[in-house]
Amino acid sequence: MVFEFPTAKMCVVGNTPGAFPMKIAQVAPLYESVPPHLYGGTERVVSYLTEALVDQGHEVTLFASGDSITQARLIPGCDRSLRLSEDCVDPLAHHAVMLDKVISLADEFDIIHFHTDYTHFPFSRNMGLPNVTTLHGRLDLPDLQPLYEHFNEMPLVSISFAQREPLGDVNWAGNVFHGLPAKLLNSSEEPGKYLAFLGRISPEKRPDRAIRIALKAGMPLKIAAKVDRVDREYFETQIKPLLKNPGIEYIGEITESEKAEFLGNAYAYLFPIDWPEPFGLTMIEAMACGTPVIAFSCGSVPEILEDGLTGYIVTSEKEAVAAVARIPQLSRRQCREIFEARFTDTRMASDYTKVYNAVLREPCRVRANARAANTR
Repeated sequence: MVFEFPTAKMCVVGNTPGAFPMKIAQVAPLYESVPPHLYGGTERVVSYLTEALVDQGHEVTLFASGDSITQARLIPGCDRSLRLSEDCVDPLAHHAVMLDKVISLADEFDIIHFHTDYTHFPFSRNMGLPNVTTLHGRLDLPDLQPLYEHFNEMPLVSISFAQREPLGDVNWAGNVFHGLPAKLLNSSEEPGKYLAFLGRISPEKRPDRAIRIALKAGMPLKIAAKVDRVDREYFETQIKPLLKNPGIEYIGEITESEKAEFLGNAYAYLFPIDWPEPFGLTMIEAMACGTPVIAFSCGSVPEILEDGLTGYIVTSEKEAVAAVARIPQLSRRQCREIFEARFTDTRMASDYTKVYNAVLREPCRVRANARAANTR
């Protein structure tokens, strides 16, 4: 069976007055709930997008773990998010079940928005599913190049222009920056007395840099981060010994409700990454709290952070230490205002609706490219 792209609602543009609502499927990874109970970037963004689309009048179905919470219709791919499940050995098995559920209901939707990388590509190509895929991870892995060349008609969305660089000539349908609900995090105009590090303990996130920067700047550092199994040895051998330094406090993984206090009460947020960061959600979370960011110039950082306005972009630990001293020159109110202008969930949802319509206007080209690819 081949699902045809819809033609009756091509005029839909977001929440334009008088426009028809769209029937949209959001397909999330199953590793975390939507939204996550603790850490989780992709699933958190899927949650913000889903709720904003519902608020804008669209009919949304969310495929996610059964412990997800949403205004949309929820179709569970598994009972519980896989990272917190002690029984999960093979996560791909659960994703295969969810993908089959998506396919069985595909003719109900105007468009299916996948957040699960390339797992659906063979089905979307051969069944002609109206689809778009947001790529949330790094794309500089050598195995990905031949895959995206083979499926080069698949409509893709990047979350920064820097993320696109490794792939070259593929079918980019748009670039959409992440967004947060405007009321999710309250801003504080009074700077705190500690530096903050939030997210995940891993070599590419460089918590060791954050610790050295804080020590050299003579400021306390609070670390709120999870440790994945794959990074346990790195934490035990490289980071745990550094936690013995005075003023360095490891809090562990925190919930969404705890972020406002943690980030809002910080003097500055440290983002000392050492990898091609596709976006960096914690940067805009800090901005939403009015907290300036000190970030290393990797990946998306120059696109998200406005140097000298919402923080400082640095290239070394020495520059980062110097930036700590210049934080009082920045306006916490302006950090919040720039967040509201650039990184809200309503802006994100409107941008995605434009992408959906652009994809639906060009179904013939997508199908023709798919047929040509299948004859190669």
